[in-house]
Amino acid sequence: MRISHAIIYNELRYYMDNMTGDKSAQPLSANLYLELQADILSGAIPDHSKLTEQAVCKKYDVSRTPVREAFRQLEADGLIENIPNRGAFVTGLTRRDISDLFDLRTLFEIQAVEWAIKRMASDEIEALRETLEFMEFYTLRNDIEKVLMFNSQFHNIIYSGTMDRMIQKSLSTYQTYLKHSAPSKTYSADQLKIILDEHKAIFEAVETKNTAAGRKAMQEHMEQSKLRRISNYF
Repeated sequence: MRISHAIIYNELRYYMDNMTGDKSAQPLSANLYLELQADILSGAIPDHSKLTEQAVCKKYDVSRTPVREAFRQLEADGLIENIPNRGAFVTGLTRRDISDLFDLRTLFEIQAVEWAIKRMASDEIEALRETLEFMEFYTLRNDIEKVLMFNSQFHNIIYSGTMDRMIQKSLSTYQTYLKHSAPSKTYSADQLKIILDEHKAIFEAVETKNTAAGRKAMQEHMEQSKLRRISNYF
């Protein structure tokens, strides 16, 4: 591997800064929306539970204005339902919803890698290579959290490489929903190696500009991702 200790140090520092960074640059309503979204998807706020402005204000230490805006966004996402004369109730995601999300994401991921192969610039391909090297580095150390972080980064580079804002937005949403709704992941060293090999196949197709191989590699990766999720969750 060509990765240097200095790069690893800088990447770790960036990772830690983002994990503990200040979110004050975002509007309060956006922060609250993201917190509520994560809590609903993860099950921290149970399905079918009632959400009241007063309770949310107290729990998240905010005023009613950002709560109302967050509720509006969550309702638009289908994560809460406002029932007349009863209030707002959590709808969350069912097992079928999660299965459908995987199937939709697979279709979009396959299209994304085809477009990325045709449109990615050389510096983006190099960024994809470096991300894959980080994945390999942390796979060898059996560091699941960082492998998954660079896994997401790998896919985000492909999304950006499509140069299509709509597919980027859709796939980022699918990725967020599936990430937050997933149980804690426990992969064996062998499983992490398989995940790495799947990404290596995708990268090889991108590097060689082979769209057919890219579609095949991405489909295989997404199908296996769904099977891994099912074995952990359903």
